[in-house]
Amino acid sequence: MLVLAQAKQCSSTCKFFRCAKKAAVYRRDGVWCRWTEDMCNVTNCTYAMCVKRQLLPEGICGETVKRKTTEKKPEEVIGPTIKLRGKTLRRIGEKEIF
Repeated sequence: MLVLAQAKQCSSTCKFFRCAKKAAVYRRDGVWCRWTEDMCNVTNCTYAMCVKRQLLPEGICGETVKRKTTEKKPEEVIGPTIKLRGKTLRRIGEKEIF
């Protein structure tokens, strides 16, 4: 489970940001995309990537996200049992699968 309280948007000026098309040109006012002939927008670009592999969907930087771990009971993870019959029962050899 991810907690997105302090999550920040990734910017194209980050030193770990790369363009897969190699179309990013760094200028004084920001990063220009030669592919779209517009300013680079990380949230809408399908070619935006992070060197550290921390770029999440919608352009959220994974370095700013804090993870929250929760414990679940085995019954919740496994789910109900499935009863088998016929050819599947003969192949597996058990009447119920968890």
